[in-house]
Amino acid sequence: MAITAGAGQRQGAGAPTATAEPDPASAVRHGGIPSSQARGGPGQGRPRRRSPITVARLVRLRRYAVERHWDTTPGRLRLARTVCLLLGAALLTLLVVTATGLSTTWDAIQHRDAPRTVAATQLNLALNDMDAQAANILVSSGDSGTGKGRLEESYANANRLYKDAQETISSSLRTLGAAAEGDKATEDTVVALTDDFAQYQELVGRALENDEHPGGKDAARADYRRATDLLSARLLPQARTLVDANNAVYESEYTSARSDLTTQLIAEAVLGGLLLAALVALQRHLARRFGRVLNPALLAATLCALVAVACGGRLLTASGDQLTIARHDSFDSVVALSRSKAIGFDANADESRYLLDETRRDTYEKSFLDKSQELYGIAGASLSTYDTQVAETWAAYQHDRNDEQFTGEYRRELDNITFPGEREAAEKTVEAYAVYQQDDRTFRRLIAEGKLQEAAVFCIGWASDTSNAHFGAWMKALDRVTAINAAHHDRAITTGRHAIGVQTPIAAGALLLAALLLVLGLRTRLAEFR
Repeated sequence: MAITAGAGQRQGAGAPTATAEPDPASAVRHGGIPSSQARGGPGQGRPRRRSPITVARLVRLRRYAVERHWDTTPGRLRLARTVCLLLGAALLTLLVVTATGLSTTWDAIQHRDAPRTVAATQLNLALNDMDAQAANILVSSGDSGTGKGRLEESYANANRLYKDAQETISSSLRTLGAAAEGDKATEDTVVALTDDFAQYQELVGRALENDEHPGGKDAARADYRRATDLLSARLLPQARTLVDANNAVYESEYTSARSDLTTQLIAEAVLGGLLLAALVALQRHLARRFGRVLNPALLAATLCALVAVACGGRLLTASGDQLTIARHDSFDSVVALSRSKAIGFDANADESRYLLDETRRDTYEKSFLDKSQELYGIAGASLSTYDTQVAETWAAYQHDRNDEQFTGEYRRELDNITFPGEREAAEKTVEAYAVYQQDDRTFRRLIAEGKLQEAAVFCIGWASDTSNAHFGAWMKALDRVTAINAAHHDRAITTGRHAIGVQTPIAAGALLLAALLLVLGLRTRLAEFR
């Protein structure tokens, strides 16, 4: 029986209606919705819902596609390129951070830590010098009010040096006061020292004023005695506290910088090693996959990376070496020698005090010996045997530099010889010190013989054969040793800054060039798969 086109529409009401099975492929294409609903079929008014099973299947398909992408040759090449670029960027960031940190460290050392410590040592030295010159003024002034017996050259020079020391102290206090902002302990020390120095100046000024009045020598001695007691009890301990505090800040800066450099050197070695290994592995993969021995651009990129790693390592190791030179090899000696110079000025002042104040000669004589032992310590030595024992122990040292018969600041300096010419200068300093010690015995012998005027001329005179002249020669020899160490400290800072300015740009430029060569070297290989 023939069926017409409209037969399906003319079925009877009781005939069952034929329903087509949904096409699974069509359901997948429309997100799990049957095609009749997707086209506005019977389910058009209902909200669309995705089958959880179908979503999970899509996730698996996506993951499979990604895995298949990295399994392909272009996918592996892109992955290797990304890894190399990320390692290069990390290494570049590390070097930039390192260079920035080192620049900050050198700035702190050059403009803050070292100048503050030097200012504190100058303050300590100037306090001793000022007190010594005050005593020299009173000794060389002659009779009070009349000026009879005045040692004109010594008196004029003592007044000039007194004013110079006064200006140095004022300048150092200003420097230390500004530097101490934010550090309450140091601020309090500077404030206390400033107040005590004002009181000290008042006492010395009163002593010098009394000395200008007839019969005022005894009153001048009494005022000077109170001034020097204030100096030894409060001013000098406060000054030494400032030296130690500022030196400790420098040491802390150095320790922190060295620790950072050690960590950065390890990180640089790891990142640099990984970068080079990744580049070499990529080169080998290209050689196997494309049948070529070398990729020239990639080889050049590897060489650039090697240069960058070498320059970065050189920056870190050179900076560490220069920090050690600046801090321990040179500046430790600068501080120790400055301290020994202050002790020397204080010992020299003890001679002037000994001459000025007869009632305290035992005290000043013991103080002189104690300071001598600080500089060149000899166990069991007394003032009467000290210069002889200095000569004996020094002869033993020159025969065997490992001989340890003496101690003190000079022994520490001789055991820390680092730079060319330093040992010769240090040994000449000790020899000049030995001459000064012999002069002290002559000075005390003259006083014991009652030759006070002759002792005063020998102690504070300016002729070439006087104790004062030999003291000056000793200080000049000491200054030469200090200058050698200070010059190497400054040179270490300059060399450290130079390493930053040279090694960092080379390393950064090499890394950027390596990245460019890497991209260009892989570009032609990737183009073959398009």
